Amino acid sequence: MSKRTLIASTVIGAFALTGSAVSADTLDDLHREEAKIHAAAAKSQEKINTLFEQSQELLVEYRQTVDQTENLKIYNDYLASLVADQQRGINSLQRQIDSIEETKQGIVPLMFRMIDSLEKFIKLDRPIHLDERLQRVERLRDLMANSNVTVSEQFRQVLEAYLVEVEYGTKINSYQGTIDDAGTEVTVDFFNLGRAALLALSLDQTHAWVWNNESRAWEKLGDEYLSSVVDAVKMANGVVPADLIKLPISAAE
Repeated sequence: MSKRTLIASTVIGAFALTGSAVSADTLDDLHREEAKIHAAAAKSQEKINTLFEQSQELLVEYRQTVDQTENLKIYNDYLASLVADQQRGINSLQRQIDSIEETKQGIVPLMFRMIDSLEKFIKLDRPIHLDERLQRVERLRDLMANSNVTVSEQFRQVLEAYLVEVEYGTKINSYQGTIDDAGTEVTVDFFNLGRAALLALSLDQTHAWVWNNESRAWEKLGDEYLSSVVDAVKMANGVVPADLIKLPISAAE
């Protein structure tokens, strides 16, 4: 082999060894880069998975929020209908209150007129339980001046006083009291046959009187009525049974 050929072979061999070494380094670099790429891809996929899960959670929350919003809207509409109904009720009550106030303005003067009329009637009527009846009228006047008593209660008691007056005309009754007989005060047993007659009998049962409503005075009765008045008082007190008796009763005009 010539010297030139030997040198050429040597150079070619050196190049071959060098090329082999370069190829090995390049492959290692490629593997490392590929590994980095895979690692980066894995991290990217992990981030993508995390973001996807978060997006799914947000989507669920969004749907829940939408559902809650819809439910709240329905509930708010329901509450609005209740409030509107309550407002209608309040308006109705206010109208009733206003009506009550108007009624009070009319009924209070009416009650005062009724009390005045009742007092006039009692003073013009036969004086049956006169003091008791006039005291009832005064209690009604005091009641009307009492701010703690409702208008409805005042009206109830005024009507009750009228009902009591009606009863005086439907019952027989006997009670004790005094009369003025020609300037002398005499204790007697009163007897009233409704409002048809009011009689008085002395406690010793020796004298009898009848009330004359026209003259507004007591008139002494004759002896022919004495026994009848005695029986009338006994019947009113339940001592003897009711029976027909002769009494001085004025004819109705």
